[in-house]
Amino acid sequence: MALEIKSSAFSQGQPIPAKYTCDGDDVSPALTWSTGPQGTGSYAIICDDPDAPAGTWTHWVIYAIPAGTTSLPEAVPKSDTLASGALQGKTSFNRIGYGGPCPPPGNPHRYFFRLYALDIDMKSEPGMTSSQLNAKMKGHILAQGQLMGTYKRK
Repeated sequence: MALEIKSSAFSQGQPIPAKYTCDGDDVSPALTWSTGPQGTGSYAIICDDPDAPAGTWTHWVIYAIPAGTTSLPEAVPKSDTLASGALQGKTSFNRIGYGGPCPPPGNPHRYFFRLYALDIDMKSEPGMTSSQLNAKMKGHILAQGQLMGTYKRK
């Protein structure tokens, strides 16, 4: 099953506004998604840039998003545990919470916001990296979807 994930900040394949990047306020964009299939225990989102010079660069890791949730507001706090109980992990910036696009000058980079509906509640410790989260999610993904935006520094 595919999940639909959208943002009011940008459309699929379109540029991400500077507000959501290191050139702006560096806040996370608002996201909404379709309800996961029956048996969904939680959601997780990983945002990364596969075009980074050093290899895939992780910009956001958020998991243990409660099963009844179908959106995240703009500017999710950069704390390890959110009021909803969702947990945030470490990015490639070695920080907790969203770190917006910040590519070197040149060609635009692609940023994938990947949403996963999981058959388990991912309650665990905050601070997992994307590779740790991917390992924990293995065999537990019921559905997934993605939203891709681009960004090019001026």
